[in-house]
Amino acid sequence: MLNQLQETIIFWFKSPIFSKVIVALAGVLVIGLFFKFVKRALPRYIKDTGSLYRLKKLITFVSYAILILFLIGIFSDKMRSITVALGIAGAGIAFALQEVIMSVAGWIALTFGHFYKIGNRIQLAGITGDVIDIGVLRTTLMECGQWIHGDQYNGRIVPKSNSYVFKEPVFNYSADFPFLWDEISFPIQYGCDYKRTREIIIQVAYEVVGDYVNFARETWK
Repeated sequence: MLNQLQETIIFWFKSPIFSKVIVALAGVLVIGLFFKFVKRALPRYIKDTGSLYRLKKLITFVSYAILILFLIGIFSDKMRSITVALGIAGAGIAFALQEVIMSVAGWIALTFGHFYKIGNRIQLAGITGDVIDIGVLRTTLMECGQWIHGDQYNGRIVPKSNSYVFKEPVFNYSADFPFLWDEISFPIQYGCDYKRTREIIIQVAYEVVGDYVNFARETWK
C-alpha cells in the first residue's frame, strides 16, 4: 500500500500537468501581488478621488485580463481537446446567462457612453440616488427619498443591474451642472407680513449657500 502511494506521488510529480499547475499558481501569485502593490501606490501620485477610483477599476480589469491570458497560454494544449464541447455548451450558457451578458454590455456602454459617473444623482429603474459604485455587473446607489422628505438619503444601499441602461430611460440630475434643483416650501399663516418673511428666507439662503452663487452662475452659463 505504501509503495503504491509512493508511486502515485512520483507519477504526479513527473506529470507535465503538475508542473503547469505549479507555474500557474506562481504566476497568479506574482501577478496578483504586483497589481496590489500598484493600486496601493496610486494614492501617492493621484489626489483626485474620482480619477483614482476609475484608475483602480481599470487596473483591476487589466489584471483579470492578464491572468486569463496567462492561464490560457499555459494550458493551451489542453484547451484544444475541449474546444468542441465548449462550442456546443456556449449556446446554452449564453441563454442561461443572458442577463449577466447584458449587464456586462451595459458596463461597457457606461464606460464609453458617459451615461453617468461616480457622484451623479440619477434615477435608474425607478430608484433615485447618488452613484457610489459602477461595477461590471451592477451600479450601486445611495438611495434618496421614499419615506424621507426632500432629497435626503434614506439609509438604503441599492445595487441595480447595468442591463437597465438598455431597458429604461436613465435620468441624470447632475450630468453637466454640478448642482441639484430643489424646492423648499414654507407654510405662512394668513395675514402675516409675507414680504418680511421673504426677506428673512433670502437672507438665510445667502448665509448658507451664498458662496456657491457665483460658481453656479458661471457653470450654468
